[in-house]
Amino acid sequence: MKFIFALLALAGSAFAANKPEFSDVFIAGKDKFPSIRIPSVVVTKKGTVLAFAEGRMAHADQANNKIILKRSADGGQTWGALQIVADDGARCLNNPCAVVEQSSGRVLVMFQSYPAKLREFSKDMQTGCTGEHIVRSLITHSDDDGVTWSKFTDITASCKRPTVVMTVASGPGIGIQIQRGPHAGRLVMPFNERAGKIFNVYTVYSDDRGASWKPGENAAGGVGNEVQVVELSDGTLRLNSRRSSGAKLRKTSVSADGGQTWSKLEDVPDLMDPTCMASVLRRGDKLFFSGPFAAKRENGTIAMSGDDGKTWPVKKVLFPGSFAYSVLTALPDGTLGCLFETDGANRIVFARFMSDWLTTP
Repeated sequence: MKFIFALLALAGSAFAANKPEFSDVFIAGKDKFPSIRIPSVVVTKKGTVLAFAEGRMAHADQANNKIILKRSADGGQTWGALQIVADDGARCLNNPCAVVEQSSGRVLVMFQSYPAKLREFSKDMQTGCTGEHIVRSLITHSDDDGVTWSKFTDITASCKRPTVVMTVASGPGIGIQIQRGPHAGRLVMPFNERAGKIFNVYTVYSDDRGASWKPGENAAGGVGNEVQVVELSDGTLRLNSRRSSGAKLRKTSVSADGGQTWSKLEDVPDLMDPTCMASVLRRGDKLFFSGPFAAKRENGTIAMSGDDGKTWPVKKVLFPGSFAYSVLTALPDGTLGCLFETDGANRIVFARFMSDWLTTP
């Protein structure tokens, strides 16, 4: 009988070990800023987890935001002190989108700078790549695992079309570095732009490890918004976008030339979208998705695809409550991580889980 109880205890511990683990990363009000939103997360070549966000001085998208960071040396179980990655004075910083250049280990973060006191749909917002009343795209980098950061560089002319476009946004979330095919080594950052009331999605890319960038063409359709990109098994790229109009489903487009041109945006029947940013990630031969599966921003769900994102038959609830923006990452120990907003976007949490948790009853 003791042997049977021992076996039951061992089985119970195995099931418990396969459950997701959660740790708080940013808490609005407690971590220096009244509001903290818009997560991004990457793992460095040395295995350090870097969690980025916007530190906001008020509960608004444009509220004198700074780009902030916390670092974890133990796979996201505990987190260090809050750091300021970028500060543009009275101008507001938005949309952190990070990527790791694998050959050098350099971590790059793109983001946008809004004119002081102007918001996304302000009538005084101007088009173009110069002047005070424009949205600028900036980039910074770290070569020491996120301990220190370079002075940011203005790359607006490399990311924004010179006419018609009012605002642009990198991600938010993460970029990728292509691993297969003729464009292997290329860094790709997902973007959206607003021209009047139309939102287009596209990517900007670099073939010199982030020293210079070029914009690709828009995916036709004009129904996208905040967007992420993932590499498929043959080196083709796939966008996964929030909706700006149309059915309440995720939108997708593919590129066979490394992000230079894109197919027309189409609905993803398997993936709901209550109009919210979401995440997509490649790990091995599978794609993983995280996002809210409900009529509003709650019921955070992880989905898995074995056919390069054509279908998403496997789904499991990671966090049943409040669940807004989220970003997936792959950890060195084989687990997956998901940095997500909860508590009405007043708390940002990091979840760790094994991929086989998705198929465990």
